[in-house]
Amino acid sequence: MSSWVLPVFVVAFAIQYAVETGLLLLNLRHVSRARGVPPPLAGRVDDATAARSRAYTLANGRFSLAQGAFFTALTLAALLSGILPSLDGALAALGLDGAHRFVVFLVVLSLGFSAAGIPFAIIRTFVLEERFGFNHTTPRLWITDLLKGLLLQAAIGIPLLYATYGFMRFTGGLWWVWLFVFYTAVQLVLLWLYPTFIAPLFNRFQPLPEGALRERLEALARAAGFAHRGLFVMDASRRSGHSNAYFTGIFRPRIVLFDTLVERMSVDEAASVLAHEIGHYTARHVHRRLALSLAATFVLLFALSLLVPWPPLYAAFGFGGPSLHAALALVSLGGGAFVFWLAPFAAGLSRRHEYEADRYAVRLARAPEALETALVRLNGENLSNLHPHPWYSAWHYSHPVLVERIAAIQRAAAAERAVAAG
Repeated sequence: MSSWVLPVFVVAFAIQYAVETGLLLLNLRHVSRARGVPPPLAGRVDDATAARSRAYTLANGRFSLAQGAFFTALTLAALLSGILPSLDGALAALGLDGAHRFVVFLVVLSLGFSAAGIPFAIIRTFVLEERFGFNHTTPRLWITDLLKGLLLQAAIGIPLLYATYGFMRFTGGLWWVWLFVFYTAVQLVLLWLYPTFIAPLFNRFQPLPEGALRERLEALARAAGFAHRGLFVMDASRRSGHSNAYFTGIFRPRIVLFDTLVERMSVDEAASVLAHEIGHYTARHVHRRLALSLAATFVLLFALSLLVPWPPLYAAFGFGGPSLHAALALVSLGGGAFVFWLAPFAAGLSRRHEYEADRYAVRLARAPEALETALVRLNGENLSNLHPHPWYSAWHYSHPVLVERIAAIQRAAAAERAVAAG
């Protein structure tokens, strides 16, 4: 019966790689043939910025092609070469069994893939980002961040793995339900801890200084009835020249502005960005995405519960029989080939939420022109792609293309003016 499992996996894996690589190549060809500035952005984006945006997009895309090919080959090698059963046998020979074997097997696998990714991370930071003037990270800071990340992953991940084994091994046939409840609780706790305990391990957060910007943002939050835990500026410029803003937390989030954004944007532009983020919380986008993420986890755990006792899965990849750590490893490495087609649906939902948040920002901040200029500024400062292929953006983009987004803002502003005119 296991004879068909491996061919089905290989076909699914090949389809995923062909689709994702084909879309990336299509986008690169589309961008390489584009010239100048899209007509709706004429006068807002200069030719030099458009040219740098194309160059940055092409450099990132070509780098992603190489990285994708490498990790595709690495994943196939891990799954098909017999190295995973050999690792399992080596751990058994060392006398490891039960929870310890479960944890060590998965930690070694994770560390192997993490180590393989380090050269790509170095090239991206110190070659690609450096070439376009974005990298502000020193080698010492980069290594410090890497070590902090590994220690944090170990501090959180290893206990979670032991807990996962306990639920899978000792809670009966409905272990996946109990594990889902546990994972949900852990995720909520981590979301609560992140702003005040985890994020400060990597960045400094200072209260937004008194002044016109703080007054405007606080007035905006009051007008929206938006409860928050403070306005903070993050020292993002220590690592990168990219600019952004975000909220962190679920119930009373922190408002975090990159220091690069505070330095470069006008008060009205920053206020429009904040109004957009408030729109996400007012419309419960964050909570709805969290609910969808948890629902996906529930389905994944149910599918895992069906695969764990299924001998053909293990026989197809060289294992002697069912084991909990082998099931998790196989699903983690190969499961994406069967669900990757969900990506455009998730991206489409995210773009819909962005349009809704923009409409809310137009109503709340009453400065649609500032919102437009803020988005143009962010796009230019981050060298975002001005000429994405429609298929590629539909599959991957969580935010609307700039031209489409500005057109939607202008329609929303016209609708607001028509309502006001009565």
